[in-house]
Amino acid sequence: MNCPFNPSEVALLKTVIGCCELSPELLNLPELAFLKSFVEKLGGKVPAGQPDLSGFMGGKKENNSSSATTTEPEKEEPTEVESDPESELELDNEGCVEPDLEPNQPMGDASREPTEEEFDQANDLRSQAAVAYSEQKYDEAVKLFTDAIQLNPKSALYYAKRGQAYMKLQKPNACIRDCNRALEINPDSATAYKFRGRANRLLGHWEEAVKDLRQACKLDFDEEADEWLKEVTPNAKKIELHKQKQARRREEREFRERQERARKAQEANRKAAEEARTASASPGAGGVPFAREIPEEMLKWFDDPEVRDALMDMFSNPANISKYVNNPKIMSVLGKVLKNDPRGGAFPGFGAGGGFPGFGAGDTGSAGGGFPGFGAGDTAGSAGGGFPGFGAGGFPNFGGSDGGAGAGAGSGAGAGTGGGAGAGAGAGSGGARMDDLD
Repeated sequence: MNCPFNPSEVALLKTVIGCCELSPELLNLPELAFLKSFVEKLGGKVPAGQPDLSGFMGGKKENNSSSATTTEPEKEEPTEVESDPESELELDNEGCVEPDLEPNQPMGDASREPTEEEFDQANDLRSQAAVAYSEQKYDEAVKLFTDAIQLNPKSALYYAKRGQAYMKLQKPNACIRDCNRALEINPDSATAYKFRGRANRLLGHWEEAVKDLRQACKLDFDEEADEWLKEVTPNAKKIELHKQKQARRREEREFRERQERARKAQEANRKAAEEARTASASPGAGGVPFAREIPEEMLKWFDDPEVRDALMDMFSNPANISKYVNNPKIMSVLGKVLKNDPRGGAFPGFGAGGGFPGFGAGDTGSAGGGFPGFGAGDTAGSAGGGFPGFGAGGFPNFGGSDGGAGAGAGSGAGAGTGGGAGAGAGAGSGGARMDDLD
């Protein structure tokens, strides 16, 4: 039973399987999900994790028994060592405090609607808290604001002011929680933005501090808020520039990685193509019989499926040349193949002097060097070497290969270079050379 895949496809499959043997984690790539599923259906187990593609295909030496050469180990490109990003960023953290980790403060019942009496009581408590704050009794101020919030949880100002007292107690996280609730109630509370910005500054959250203080000044300009904004702007600017620099580095690194992946893919494709050509040239491979010996530039002709299939058809059965006589492209390529052969019309790799397998040589004094059993080869004294059913040494309707008489149709007689005679009775037509096929 013949293999349903051509040698190039088999070679590519060998390359993929070989890579997966070296790094089974490759099967976890989305592109190879189908292969992973196949392995698992057969009872195999694929290791978890993603493959390290940074050194993929690098430094490995392939040992292919079907190849006559071994691939030189690839040289690993030096990896660029980047310095620690944080070490490049020098900030002035003077005035920052340790974050407070106390439980959340009472926030009141947000769904509760206060009565008129509760409004008045809460307002009195707020006044008392303001007095305590002015006397720097910040703990007492927090307690009084908390009582006011319990009576009227709908006031954004109460939360913002309690947050201010928490800030004085070096509790920036508690301050931020109060300011967040205040902004939920009133998104345009400049006071809440101001104190949340200051609390972020105490925690060293420079970008958040700049954003909040800018918004506070935008909603209701305040000299103290503006002074705080000027204080945090230098550090925030450094962070912004640092992030831009890191983004550029990341883009450049990703670009280099894409280039490296493309290079390795091209190299893998090149190796696979070389293996496919080598496999095709091996006996019994079913490919081009003389692929090892024809010039490299001629191999590209076999990339054209029409040309490849036609040539293989003629190589397997010389009589099939008649099917392509009227196809200029096929005849032109075949003519170039014959002309590029150093023995003048014989196919290399078979017999002593060229020709098809099982048919003699094509040199002086030897048996025919063309197609089996037909007209002259290329040298005087040789037996027939033309195409089946035609004259010596030439294509139907064309002359001798290097200046001999024309090869006629039917069983015509003709001469190649040197004068060997063919069998038959017809006379050739003209003197076209093989060069005319170009």
